[in-house]
Amino acid sequence: MSDVFDFQIRTRADLVRAVEQFGFVPFFKNRIQGFSLAEHAAPEVWFSDEEGLWEWKGPVIRETGCAYGKFFGGKAVYVSREWFPDFANYRRDGYDFDALWEDGKARHADKALYELLEPRAPILSRALKDLGGYGKEGRKGFDVSITRLQHLGYVLISDFVYDLDRQGRPYGWGVAEYSTPEKHLGAAFRKNVYRRTPEESFERILRHLQEILPNASEKALRQLLK
Repeated sequence: MSDVFDFQIRTRADLVRAVEQFGFVPFFKNRIQGFSLAEHAAPEVWFSDEEGLWEWKGPVIRETGCAYGKFFGGKAVYVSREWFPDFANYRRDGYDFDALWEDGKARHADKALYELLEPRAPILSRALKDLGGYGKEGRKGFDVSITRLQHLGYVLISDFVYDLDRQGRPYGWGVAEYSTPEKHLGAAFRKNVYRRTPEESFERILRHLQEILPNASEKALRQLLK
């Protein structure tokens, strides 16, 4: 594995530093060996009864202001505020969503979901599903569309919200809160997302990943980013 992308996660502060230092931090193992939290997390913060990687997702998003979502092959990735404008520009191919639809490049199911989400963002996943009538007896395809919208850079996860017990303590799995980059990252994103061509954004990201992952092949990096 790379000597550059080399760290161990023992605390939430470690994870914050990794996101801000490396810009791209996948949660799970992928085609690049060593390029994931799963391969760098101490056992006590990976699967245990103590607070760890799963519980830190919301706090890390809030503390760093980063983007989080299913950005690499349907798997979750932290992307820093610095790098997400270029990442979204590349994945969007320079299109905002309205232009994407007008050029016939967006799917009807994705448009329907995006138009529910965008004016109400941030919105919890279960509220979004209820609003759109998604469920066993209703509209299908929520997971497919929300994942594709994240992959294309139009939607991200802006927080995780936990239910509370009678003592006011959080429990269970956090519920994803969805937003758009325009709302979650604000004016800095809106100003910078289309400042380069998609090709320039891609090359900039590729060069950055080559710097932090010098042992990874260019082919593997391109496949990860596509």
